[in-house]
Amino acid sequence: MKTIQLTKVVVAVLALLTITSCVNDDDFSLPNLTIEEPQIDGEVISVAALRNLFLQEGETVDLTESTAYVEGYVVSSDESGNWFEELIIQDSPSNPTAGLRVLIDNSPLFTTYEVGRKIFVKLGGLHVGDSNGVLTLGITSNLEKIPAPLQFDFVERSTEVAEIIPLEVSISDFSEDLENVLVSLTDVQFAKDEVIDASLTFAGEPLDQFDGERTLIACANNQTVILATSTFADFKSIALPVERGTVTGVLTRNFFGDTFNLVLNDLDGISFDNTERCDPVEIDCGVADSAGAQVLFEDFFETQSTNQPISGNGWTNFVQEGTQAWEAYTSGGTNASLGISANVGSFMSGDDSSIAWLVTPQINFDGQDGETLQFQTSNSFSDGSTLELLFSSDWDGTPENIPTASWDVLPAAVLVQDDDFFGDWIPSGIVDLSCIEGAGYIGFRYIGSGDSDFDGTYELDEIQINAQ
Repeated sequence: MKTIQLTKVVVAVLALLTITSCVNDDDFSLPNLTIEEPQIDGEVISVAALRNLFLQEGETVDLTESTAYVEGYVVSSDESGNWFEELIIQDSPSNPTAGLRVLIDNSPLFTTYEVGRKIFVKLGGLHVGDSNGVLTLGITSNLEKIPAPLQFDFVERSTEVAEIIPLEVSISDFSEDLENVLVSLTDVQFAKDEVIDASLTFAGEPLDQFDGERTLIACANNQTVILATSTFADFKSIALPVERGTVTGVLTRNFFGDTFNLVLNDLDGISFDNTERCDPVEIDCGVADSAGAQVLFEDFFETQSTNQPISGNGWTNFVQEGTQAWEAYTSGGTNASLGISANVGSFMSGDDSSIAWLVTPQINFDGQDGETLQFQTSNSFSDGSTLELLFSSDWDGTPENIPTASWDVLPAAVLVQDDDFFGDWIPSGIVDLSCIEGAGYIGFRYIGSGDSDFDGTYELDEIQINAQ
């Protein structure tokens, strides 16, 4: 028995030595990772051409029988977790004219399709259409994701990896033509109430369920856009920078497809190196207990002609951008006006940008004491548009010079918000103006979001400026 056991041990040792001797360290080598230029068997079209096809049809296009490929350059990266199971491509590394979202049921994608990689996507078997407001390629008419096992049946990598040069634009330039394009905004900052009044993170707050939505403001004209960050991004808990500077990201839409959003690939898309913020000066005299009996200025708009621009009584009604002025209107029902009211909005205007001013006549604040301001505002689904109450002491009275004058914020006033019920009229409160010296103008400024298919309207009425 011992002899048999010993024999088994010897045989096992010899077998082990034999196996070991057959392995030569030099036989271990890295797999061949060389990418060869694919042989595309079919017509190659641009992203712009595919977009034009969709625009001509006006609805989701069935590409099942197509033999063509669409080519583009990758501009998104899911390495930081801010994109998920989608590739964003545009038609050129610089000065792009169109972009496209390609849905793929796989993650991560950056290891295969890095930023700048040129790819070809086989259109046969796919559909192209509008999903969440942007041009999208996917399986079936519902634009579902390309299944992971079929990923390489549809997507071919080129050997070319180009340097992507972001398209420098302003918020007022945003349009459907720039969707799914890597853009760069210069001289912008996060809203004061997000970084000064409260120190928010990109997407790490308790109320951030899927995305953190933070407001970027252009210093040149105070236009705004939402920077959207996924709650799965690895930088979600990083505090927003207080400074101002440049933001580079992909222009897309929010989940509902109704407002433009900007999405970063990673924190390298934020370059804020200017410590001097461009916040407007605030003139905050507080809220008064009561208004005086002396009327310095008032307007309830009852003498205005409905559906015509507000005029007379010292008003300056100035359209800075777009075509929409403040107009007199009246309506009943759930969203009733207060008789005749002033109304402004860019909804269905076709304007890429809307800024409209309604400015009072000059008020001398040295001629009396205890000046106050009161008014009421309402909205009709104002959505991405904003209404501001401002004061200027250096405007010269020339309408064309309104944008270049200094306009300070009057923060004590209550202005209607988008989440207020559209049928309600919101009193401003009795805004104390007694700390203002000299003469100046009070202005109501409307700024549209840049999406006239989405923006609603604001209403204004019962304006009174009193003194003791």
